[in-house]
Amino acid sequence: MGNTGSEAVELVDSETIRNLSGAVVIAALTAVLAQFSIPLPGGIPFSFQPFGAFFGGLLLGPLWGGFALGLYVLAGVAGAPVFSNATGGLGVIAGPTGGFLLGFVVGAVVIGAISHRRLSPRPVETLGLGWVAAGLLAGLAPIYAIGIGWLSVVAGLSLVEATGSMAPFFIGDLLKITITAAVVASSGELLSRR
Repeated sequence: MGNTGSEAVELVDSETIRNLSGAVVIAALTAVLAQFSIPLPGGIPFSFQPFGAFFGGLLLGPLWGGFALGLYVLAGVAGAPVFSNATGGLGVIAGPTGGFLLGFVVGAVVIGAISHRRLSPRPVETLGLGWVAAGLLAGLAPIYAIGIGWLSVVAGLSLVEATGSMAPFFIGDLLKITITAAVVASSGELLSRR
């Protein structure tokens, strides 16, 4: 007779499952935040989407934060109405906002890399406000670089014109960074009291 007992085999460790679940939640949160936008002249809405990239990098680190935003973008490319104003499809990526959407993926990676200073995520309460602020500010660089470059090509603008058209958004993005840092600082304080 053979062995009648069964042995559980762990195919995926619990940390991977937790990070994957977090990535799905961040992708869904980004989709919800994208619906809160203010249409402005020039075709680029003032959107709450950047919070998804910010929180993805801060909560999940560079690998899983980038994965979360990549998942969000892929869902939109596949046609799910997850982009601003419930839009989706390849046409949105090919349009003036496509570069910013792709920039969110890179931005989340940069934010996570600087804030966590390693590939795997650290607990939020251990990040330190200085690293969080540095990560968030540095994360704006690829979002703007890819977004403005893409906008320049798609809209037929010079880089100077495309950059000028995005200047009003920079102040709003700095405000979003301040809000994000305050949320992380206050949640870190709450978590450390447990």
